[in-house]
Amino acid sequence: MITFKTIDEENFQACIDLTGGVEKEQNDFVDSVLYSLAEAWVYRDSMEAFAIYQEEQIIGFVSMYVGEENPQIINFLIDIAFQGRGYGTQAASRCIEYLQEMYRAKRISLPVHIQNEKAQRFWAKQGFSFSDTVEQDYMFMRRYE
Repeated sequence: MITFKTIDEENFQACIDLTGGVEKEQNDFVDSVLYSLAEAWVYRDSMEAFAIYQEEQIIGFVSMYVGEENPQIINFLIDIAFQGRGYGTQAASRCIEYLQEMYRAKRISLPVHIQNEKAQRFWAKQGFSFSDTVEQDYMFMRRYE
């Protein structure tokens, strides 16, 4: 079962040691966990960050923007050692449920690098569609309830 846990001194190192991709290019598409944690701390009034667990094993990381009635999944990764097992799909579903339950999200957005076709296909399978919003090298995908 996929759960989210707050990042603390017990799981901090394991969290920042997560690696998101097999190929270097995959890692270029996602901010490091350390950067994302710093970003979540700076914007702590409107961002949340969690370690993603399968049972008691840390398998990934997610940061979410929850301000201004515009919930977004900002950074999402499943460690390379746990990819290809369906955990990403389960964790994505948990993110969607979390934003709907905690923030009554009717629309959820997420940025995807314009060259990251693998992530685009993944999020499309989760019910996200491309929008007209593009910022720098990222297009926003959206899911509506």
